[in-house]
Amino acid sequence: MAQNKRKLFIILNPIAGKGKAIKAYPQIENFLKKAGVEFEIVLTERPGHALEIVRGGGASAGETDVVTVAAGGDGTCNEVVNGLLTRQSGANPSPPLLGILPVGRGNDFAYSAQTPHEIEKALEILLESATIPLDVGLVHGGFFPDGRYFVNGVGIGFDTKVGFEAAKMNIHSSLGYVFGAIVTVAKFESSPVLEIRHDDQSFVEPSALVSVVNGRRMGGSFFMGPNALLNDGLLDFCVIKHPHSRRRLVSIVLKYFEGRQIECEEATAGRGSRFFLKALEGGMAAHCDGETICFDGKELTITCVPNALRLISGSKFIKQ
Repeated sequence: MAQNKRKLFIILNPIAGKGKAIKAYPQIENFLKKAGVEFEIVLTERPGHALEIVRGGGASAGETDVVTVAAGGDGTCNEVVNGLLTRQSGANPSPPLLGILPVGRGNDFAYSAQTPHEIEKALEILLESATIPLDVGLVHGGFFPDGRYFVNGVGIGFDTKVGFEAAKMNIHSSLGYVFGAIVTVAKFESSPVLEIRHDDQSFVEPSALVSVVNGRRMGGSFFMGPNALLNDGLLDFCVIKHPHSRRRLVSIVLKYFEGRQIECEEATAGRGSRFFLKALEGGMAAHCDGETICFDGKELTITCVPNALRLISGSKFIKQ
């Protein structure tokens, strides 16, 4: 095992993965002690605490060889990323170092980063892998007029409503999203008419599902951006026009399990660096990395921030 001279500042969410994360604490600690690595583990106490810890700096503020590690699920990763990118950078202008230990429920970003779920294998990557540049997205609007960063993606419409339904169920796995999708299909609500502008293109249509993503998978099973790259300076998008029936909606949703939604005649897809969405009729339900952005939003702006972070990862989903 290569000797890692970087310090690991680990933010561990003890309730992530329905308690899986806190059970992993001794294994993480013992592994790193045996490896002779300098590390610190801090437990979060409430939603938003990871962001507060990282924004406050902790052991890593201003240091170039500290990896801030999100140990939890996608929500923990989202908080750590927002903490890193909203804290005072001090004299260090370099992009912050980010690591992940996927001990949560969905672990969708870990999939895109090719970080294994086996704890010791994920720790080995933190110790041995070189860094890669990592783009992030930034969404303005709804509950976050000053902006919220994301590394995985923004979902608008059907995707977000599925998440709302899944949150109501006491199912701590990707099955929660599957059942959430069934409930959302059964409701078959009308879709907002959206004006969507990206880079030099624009269109208007009733939109059942809009995804703007940096990562490849969301909800544990849905490949929202099957060809997305983590550092190409662009975000992948797909817009699904409101289908004519429940049966057709089911057919479209099933395509997402294989990442084949762009084959649908209702789909408009591509890549862009900046997006503006305005609800001309109705409102947008939106989330980024599982964080609710709005329930009935009217305007959202989404931009790509290239190379904002450096990721410790075994990822192959990078620009060659």
